[in-house]
Amino acid sequence: MKQPEQLDILEQRAVIVGVNLNHQQDFDYSMEELGNLAEACGVEVVGQLTQNMERVNKSHYIGTGKVGELSGLYQGLEANLIIFNDELSPSQLRNLESDLDCKVIDRTILILDIFEKRAKTREAQLQVEVAQLQYMLPRLIGLRESLGRQSGGVGTKNKGAGETRLELDRRRIEEKITALNKELESLVFQRQTQRKQRKKNALPVVSLVGYTNAGKSTIMNAMIEKFGGAGGSGEKSVFEKDMLFATLETSVRNIQLEDNKSFLLTDTVGFVSKLPHHLVKAFRSTLEEVAEADLLIHVVDYANEKYGQLIQITENTLKDIGVTDIPTLFAYNKCDLAGHTIPEVQQNSIYLAAKPRIGIDELVTLIRGFIFKDYVQCQMLIPYDRGQVVSYLNEQADILETEYENEGTRLTLECRQMDYEKYREFVIETN
Repeated sequence: MKQPEQLDILEQRAVIVGVNLNHQQDFDYSMEELGNLAEACGVEVVGQLTQNMERVNKSHYIGTGKVGELSGLYQGLEANLIIFNDELSPSQLRNLESDLDCKVIDRTILILDIFEKRAKTREAQLQVEVAQLQYMLPRLIGLRESLGRQSGGVGTKNKGAGETRLELDRRRIEEKITALNKELESLVFQRQTQRKQRKKNALPVVSLVGYTNAGKSTIMNAMIEKFGGAGGSGEKSVFEKDMLFATLETSVRNIQLEDNKSFLLTDTVGFVSKLPHHLVKAFRSTLEEVAEADLLIHVVDYANEKYGQLIQITENTLKDIGVTDIPTLFAYNKCDLAGHTIPEVQQNSIYLAAKPRIGIDELVTLIRGFIFKDYVQCQMLIPYDRGQVVSYLNEQADILETEYENEGTRLTLECRQMDYEKYREFVIETN
């Protein structure tokens, strides 16, 4: 058996451990999800240990008898890492490391590690680093012991923290958190300014939400491909890949439809169950994009047989960040893999397959029905000396017919309620 110090991250072999409190219905899926999170970090899951309990053991998370069983399982499978399915307290982490004499991490470190790897923008990097430091502040002793057992791999440095940061005293870590939060606040202010500008422009906002890897970025790219999507961050398309938390940054694109109607489409970080509260708090400014939306598109991986649980996870996370009363459409994605007839529309739901681009037109039709309710069809007669109004409406409204009469330009059009009110003096007929 190799000594842990010689192991590379790709050679990490983990036993995952969970406590099923009062026979939770979603426990099995939660453990499956933990395995997927481990694999997303390049860790091979070689074993699993679970225990049914009414409450977790305060000193060791699992019962003391199970600790011995876990030690035997760990050694027998030649593992070099144990991952627990819940966030461990500082004392639990210390006691487990001491009694098992091996590297122990919890679900929170695992997710923080993934987020650190995926963070690309400065804002996302700052958000992750703040969450890491807040998590490790009360756990410095246990994390130092992990460093003594293994020099590389997931959870060792708490990625982005590093050995040197673990050597910082508590005050310096708190000062670092304060400094990072200040820098983050300036970026949050910029984001809020951008949101105010969007509101001023009166563009409706549609936000894609859902469990991580459900296909939100694929749907966004399908819309960009079809309708164009001018955004403020270089490439129009957004990154997509079949993996957990492929994207952490909020992407915003202006979707311009053929009839001069347009809306802003946003794509935010995906959700998982038990998303660490440090992360929810750090990413609150990013998640606020969802709270500002006029319509949510809840993207569901219909090919996953446990999609009902994934819907619940997303809805619970939305409640946690205070999003409860925004109109929602359900986009059941990957239906081609599930053998479901596509495209199919049922009231506020659509069954589609974003990757082969089946059902995108129908999804946009559904979106239209929600966000363009306030559009008014009318006729306006605009004097020739007010040509700037005609130019504005040609850009901002859907012009159905144009006629030139003695008194001015007669437009038959569909426009936003606000433009209708703005130019009501020219209205001669309303449909």
